Amino acid sequence: MSEKDQPESGAPLRWLVLVAVFPVEDAAGRMRLLRTLEGLGCAVMREGVFLLPDTPRNRTSFQRLADHIVRAKGDAWMFPVNVEKAQQAKEFRAMFDRSGRYAELTKTIEGLKAGFGVSDPTAIAQVLAKQRRELEAISVLDFFVSPLRQRAERALTDMEQAVRDMMFPANGETDDGGAAGKPARRSKRQYFRRAWATRKPLFVDRLASAWLIRRFIDPEATMLWLDKRQACPATAVGFGFEGASFANSRTRVTYEELLGSFRLDRDAGLAKIGRLVHALDAGNRQVPEAAGVETLLAGARHRATNEDELLRESERTFDLLYEAYYQLPQNGKAKG
Repeated sequence: MSEKDQPESGAPLRWLVLVAVFPVEDAAGRMRLLRTLEGLGCAVMREGVFLLPDTPRNRTSFQRLADHIVRAKGDAWMFPVNVEKAQQAKEFRAMFDRSGRYAELTKTIEGLKAGFGVSDPTAIAQVLAKQRRELEAISVLDFFVSPLRQRAERALTDMEQAVRDMMFPANGETDDGGAAGKPARRSKRQYFRRAWATRKPLFVDRLASAWLIRRFIDPEATMLWLDKRQACPATAVGFGFEGASFANSRTRVTYEELLGSFRLDRDAGLAKIGRLVHALDAGNRQVPEAAGVETLLAGARHRATNEDELLRESERTFDLLYEAYYQLPQNGKAKG
């Protein structure tokens, strides 16, 4: 919420009251209107009477809603209200206290510590992404800035950093003597017709890595799906979990480590998929394609009955992404 949409500190508070008479015959429309009012953060004074602080944003929202109610053959009136009595102003402000929601959110965030060492960090990161959206939703309706808002923000930021450190550990020197943080270069010959193993559940990074292995590294690979505590076979190449041959580093997800290790990072299409996978794995939905790809993978999980089917379904998504990202340079020759 911008400063201009917050009530001025120390100024006499002005309020907006909306009196609404909803169309009786349209029950579904009535429910939609009530959900809209709830989404605006209104306080309910009595049936059909709703209260908001008088800010430009709230005034516009109320006016648009009132116009909609009238068009739907209902009635609506909006009134500005001045409150002179300090006690009444205090009571009005109390209707918008979001402290309880912040406290509940903070409790949920801190409770995630119980999953450290038990749950996959990627799963925790996905939960944290939802909590980040919840915090933003509460903040938008926090008209008077609860003192618990900062505590919730700090708890979430600290937890995100802790999970990020688990997802992207500092691995130190690479096994080929390269600089720390840079993946070792590997020969495809020693990784041909091999068994490749990763752990269940198959989140986006593991699915993308498996696709990359089968499409560009070891087309005849055999995939093994390990349970949480199941040891990786000595003859298999592990990927996507702590202690595996290929795993997250401080700055890269497993998919990106594989790209660098097998000199595939020069392929613009594969590199772009890497940025997308990194964003999804870290719970960042700011990459434009992220939401769509996440939805497609959710559909694949719903359709598949086992991990092999899930990989086959997911491979279609990554194949299409690679085709979409594949570019032709000026001379017309394909660029990988």
